[in-house]
Amino acid sequence: MSATCDTAAEKITSYLGFSCHHANPVITLRNPADLANWTLPVLEVTIIAGAIWALVHALRRYRAGDPTNLALWFGSLVFLATIEPPLYFPEWFGLQNAVGLVFAHNVFTVQFMYDRLPLYIVAFYPALSQLAYEIVRSLGVFARRGAAAGAVCVALVYQVFYEIFDQLGPQLKWWAWNFDNPANHPFLASVPLSSMWAFATVSSGTLAYAAVKLVGTPTANGRAPHGWPLLWRTLVVGVVAALSNVIGSIPTNLFGGKHPNVTAQAIVLTVELTAVWAVAAAILVQEWRRQHHEPGPDHDKTAFVLGYPIVYLAVLGGLWLVALPDFISTVHGTTTSGTPIGNAPYTLLCFATAISSVAAVRSNQRRDRRASPVGSRHSAAGTTMDKDA
Repeated sequence: MSATCDTAAEKITSYLGFSCHHANPVITLRNPADLANWTLPVLEVTIIAGAIWALVHALRRYRAGDPTNLALWFGSLVFLATIEPPLYFPEWFGLQNAVGLVFAHNVFTVQFMYDRLPLYIVAFYPALSQLAYEIVRSLGVFARRGAAAGAVCVALVYQVFYEIFDQLGPQLKWWAWNFDNPANHPFLASVPLSSMWAFATVSSGTLAYAAVKLVGTPTANGRAPHGWPLLWRTLVVGVVAALSNVIGSIPTNLFGGKHPNVTAQAIVLTVELTAVWAVAAAILVQEWRRQHHEPGPDHDKTAFVLGYPIVYLAVLGGLWLVALPDFISTVHGTTTSGTPIGNAPYTLLCFATAISSVAAVRSNQRRDRRASPVGSRHSAAGTTMDKDA
């Protein structure tokens, strides 16, 4: 076995339909028509386009005086660079016994790092983190409730959009989890509960909180940070999010070890996820209702928050419909193609919550148009924001 393709990696990549041996250490380009199935390039285009759109939106917010979105965009890449390599190559970091190989991505059109990191995954972090942040910001949560409450809401919104994707991926062979790794248990259908908690909830909320506190808050001179102060704060944002991923796993790790108590871990993770759902949903509903009567100072809406979530949900919804026949005909949680399926009730709940959050933003936007003349709106920091195109 090579240093980049141990027994576990060889088994998973072979299942996905490629070999992890002799992979290019830097970058590999493939014909989209030669991928495992046609859903892979569709997913790539959707996510990469979202990341580009998010960057354009972040730059416009930055020029208007708010660098928070820019810190989120690049901070999420710092998080990616910090957290992903140990998951792909645990032996490089001495984690082969403590963590082991968690999962492996399938090969897409553009692939980095010995075929382990698809370009769309690089794009996924800034696209989804900004999508969730903008929905929560547009509902006025950060302006009215502060960074902590806003971060909890971002954690929920990020999770519902993420799980729509996460619960579908294994069935369509976008990636494969290592079911032999005890660190992945317990599962919700084909998705580890630990991933739903640490990656889809804790890290996203912490990323938003750190960005708002370190970058969204004016410096001592009363201005938003830029230049070197913005750079080092952005680096810290990403590192703090990565640390939160580790810290957030401590409660379940207390029941881990060589002989983990999977039942206890499932209970802890369920309680944690339920608490985030209960608190964040209550805040979001209250703020949506309040804006119907008392628009907040952060009620500006842009094309990114009004458009990209709809594009994302439409594409993922279409892919779910394509996968539905095989999903329905599964036996013991496995399709006739031998791929595991996600959890239908939880996915439907995530779809309903994601659609509701988008509808709430759009309904407030329509009310704002009726209540105010066409023109610029103001951000929480009091700066005039450009309309996104």
